[in-house]
Amino acid sequence: MDRNTHRAFERLEIVEMGRRRRWSDEEKLKIVVESMAAPRLASATARRYGISRSQLATWRRTFRDEPAGPDPVPTFVPAVLAPAPELPRQESVATSSRMEIILTGGRRIVVDAGVAPEALARVIAVVDRRR
Repeated sequence: MDRNTHRAFERLEIVEMGRRRRWSDEEKLKIVVESMAAPRLASATARRYGISRSQLATWRRTFRDEPAGPDPVPTFVPAVLAPAPELPRQESVATSSRMEIILTGGRRIVVDAGVAPEALARVIAVVDRRR
């Protein structure tokens, strides 16, 4: 070998590929807590531990969504059926016993529903003459 070829191989780095680092739940929690210590600290924390920001975001969601303490036990809330409250009774005279008649020109006549047709005709005749 000549001298130039020998220099090309003076430094040789071996990079391992395909090997994943396994993080325990305690280590993940420590990293997540550190990333939440201050605003905009997530990227710096991810770089410090050699993980991607998206991996850190996934861990943060996981620890945020986990319930604290033991597994929650489903519980039931008893349902109570109560009778519907009674509404106050309305008097026999109700507004529905009236009727409203709108004439041409926007005039309105409000009369009791039991008004005699002859009397109503006379009132309409008088009102129509005043136009």
